[in-house]
Amino acid sequence: MPGFLLHQGAGVMCLHGGTAMPTAPNPKVLVDGQPVTTLSAPWTVAGCPFVPPAPGPCATAQWVVGATKVLVGGEPVLLLDSQSVCVPTGAPLTVVSSQTKVTGT
Repeated sequence: MPGFLLHQGAGVMCLHGGTAMPTAPNPKVLVDGQPVTTLSAPWTVAGCPFVPPAPGPCATAQWVVGATKVLVGGEPVLLLDSQSVCVPTGAPLTVVSSQTKVTGT
């Protein structure tokens, strides 16, 4: 299913409201003047308010599903509907804003 490509400036949060940022956007391809993000690089999560006895707040996240037809440097790009898992909670990331000019599948 087509979706907008995620870039470094996309608004992404963990399920609990922490802010997620890419650790290694790919500078070879720009969308809206910012590097696109790819499947292999983990994301950091800051400010997750989830404080149960265990396992603790979201600290990092890894995307597990990306584009099937659009690659950058041999890696699938991330799309608006890509799927992820936060560590250590297992919660998904949620995209709250992204660029709306370039789509991929």
